Amino acid sequence: MSSTGESARYWESPQLPGVDLLQARYISKTFTRHTHETYVIAAITGGVEAFHHGGSVYKAGPGSLALINPDTLHTGHAGAPGGWRYEVLYPDPRLVARIAAETTSLRGTPGFTAPAFHDPVAARWVQEVHRAVDEGNALAADSVLHSLVARLLWRNGGPLPARAVHPAGAAVARQARELLETEMADPPALEALARRLGTSPFALSRAFRAAYGLPPHAWLTTARVHRARRLLDAGLPPAEAATAVGFTDQPHLTRHFGRVLGIPPGAYQRGRARTYKTREDVRS
Repeated sequence: MSSTGESARYWESPQLPGVDLLQARYISKTFTRHTHETYVIAAITGGVEAFHHGGSVYKAGPGSLALINPDTLHTGHAGAPGGWRYEVLYPDPRLVARIAAETTSLRGTPGFTAPAFHDPVAARWVQEVHRAVDEGNALAADSVLHSLVARLLWRNGGPLPARAVHPAGAAVARQARELLETEMADPPALEALARRLGTSPFALSRAFRAAYGLPPHAWLTTARVHRARRLLDAGLPPAEAATAVGFTDQPHLTRHFGRVLGIPPGAYQRGRARTYKTREDVRS
């Protein structure tokens, strides 16, 4: 636990492939607007978390869950004095899709309809998944996870709607995103990017925000965090990962990494390294 009273542990376990886990206590922590490539299933175990989602502010306390679909903009901050504690699961979209196909009649991409959902049973099951993982009980962890996702989709699920974007604007936004992904370490300025795509800076920003919910520079920051995360998983030191994705230095990466994932990159990498070591121990 830090001097601020906050603590966080982020890891993956060989007992539960395809799912990242987070246990954290936050008091003054503020998550910037960001997205995840996975689903987020967060069981609040103490205090209150508040978060912006879809133009509204939601609050979740003990017995409730914060449920975020992939690539969905949201924030996170304390919803009451003293902050909040939670245990979180980040299941891969392919895993959720398989469970949905096996247990529901949903068509299309499955998703959660209410971002804040009171369900003490489901919240307890999130904690049970964490306990099973800590105990090395792969059968229990996987079984409870499947029951949890099925329950949430039955009680609070539906097909994700497609984002409506004007075709011309969608094409420009997609091309801009592809260029930013390719040139992430040294991206062009907005005016230069718009000129390369044959449009104006204002039109490009408007189309990009309509397609991805953020202006290009803000989207790029989150994209850099996610790519840095993959580089850290591959063993690259945080300082090298920072420069590889275009951050000026490691403190710059640390600041944004914490605003998206809630933990410094060094601590994240140490947790993941223990996972990989465990996997090798299991294989040998």
